[in-house]
Amino acid sequence: MRHVIALDVGGTGMKAALVGAVDAAPSGGIPPVLHRARRATGREHGPDSVVESILAFAADLRAHGERHFGEPAAAVGVAVPGIVDADRGIAAYSANLGWRDVPLRDLLSRRLDGIPVALGHDVRTGGLAEGRIGAGQGADRFLFVPLGTGIAGAIGIDGRVEAGAHGFAGEIGHIVVRPGGTPCPCGQRGCLERFASAAAVSEAWAEASGDPEADAADCAKAVEAGNPRALAVWQEAVDALADGLVTALTLLDPRTLIIGGGLAEAGETLFTPLRAAVERRVTFQKLPSIVPAALGDTAGCLGAGLLAWDLLSTTSPSNPASEVTP
Repeated sequence: MRHVIALDVGGTGMKAALVGAVDAAPSGGIPPVLHRARRATGREHGPDSVVESILAFAADLRAHGERHFGEPAAAVGVAVPGIVDADRGIAAYSANLGWRDVPLRDLLSRRLDGIPVALGHDVRTGGLAEGRIGAGQGADRFLFVPLGTGIAGAIGIDGRVEAGAHGFAGEIGHIVVRPGGTPCPCGQRGCLERFASAAAVSEAWAEASGDPEADAADCAKAVEAGNPRALAVWQEAVDALADGLVTALTLLDPRTLIIGGGLAEAGETLFTPLRAAVERRVTFQKLPSIVPAALGDTAGCLGAGLLAWDLLSTTSPSNPASEVTP
């Protein structure tokens, strides 16, 4: 059975799948996932060890496909964090993984006997999946915003995700929403992710509650219970998020705004006040549909599979290591 390898590389772990043909899925549905696996990155042993872990994992997945489905994978899609030069297939930088300028596409293709490899940025790859087969399905323009340790974004246009001229498109977390506010590691002050990420809410609620172990999920539960201190912390985050989102929708005019990540797991505890806060702020702008992400933590892996299948549709026999930009 024809299939591709999909790899989603995170800071500490990797999620992988063998993904069947997109045209085997129901109309607009998720492609068949033939096999799933997880493995640690081994980052405690350094960046070279992380790279070797990725290569070995991909080789094991290829062998599994050959044993169980009668043929090796036709292509590989891999999503990685940090700065990604997708055109050249280079993982340029990741603070979490400690690497710089890793020619990951070429390394994987060589390890896997020359099969084509597509490399993508983790958030944009997850956004590709959400836009094409998830919550943004059918929308010609969407913005995917995961609220996790930080805040990023993926700009979707007609089933593709825009990387930008230098690979930095969608960095909504570094829109300044509180000028002169909390310093951000990026060098600015008052960035959105310092106020509205899951990490920021966790930090604010730990301080407000006096419990250093409290996190954003605990804050959401306290909001649901009517705790006034939790309500204040939550509303501050919602207001900052709404300010950032209105800036983004003013520039991008998306039809659908998809919110994912850990904070979105609060459901309507987040979405009800957020929709109201965004609506209060728009003037001439068209209000997009604001919806929760549909694919959860499988988005990156499914998106990597889509990258691989897209690559196969554009790869010429004379250029097996060419790739597409997510």
